[in-house]
Amino acid sequence: QEYLAESGGGSVKAGGSLRLSCATHKDFNFDCMAWFRQAPGKEREAVAGLFEAGSLTYTDSVKGRFTISKDNAKKTLYLQMNSLKPEDTGVYYCAAQSPSLGCTSGPAGLQRGRYVYWGQGTQVTVSS
Repeated sequence: QEYLAESGGGSVKAGGSLRLSCATHKDFNFDCMAWFRQAPGKEREAVAGLFEAGSLTYTDSVKGRFTISKDNAKKTLYLQMNSLKPEDTGVYYCAAQSPSLGCTSGPAGLQRGRYVYWGQGTQVTVSS
């Protein structure tokens, strides 16, 4: 069963923009979600999180360039990425904490182990 499904990846030149979308399963309400990314040969890292009451957290490297948001009516999470850099290249994953376990927000909320549900990933390639 697919709980999360990403779309919107692609190839852009440095300085360009992309918007990623993550459609969530119609029968689930995920209050705490995040975007992660994984570059070739590197560990998967958190990019941005959106938690209960609209609390947001970003990793330092994307602050001011990326914006995470959610449309509850469409049950979709977004990641608007502007001023893209070659180092932003990687597979981007949407993830959600389990609704039954409570939500951890803030920087601690970006710990990979807190996420139970994962999408299949979408490739983002930024060329110089």
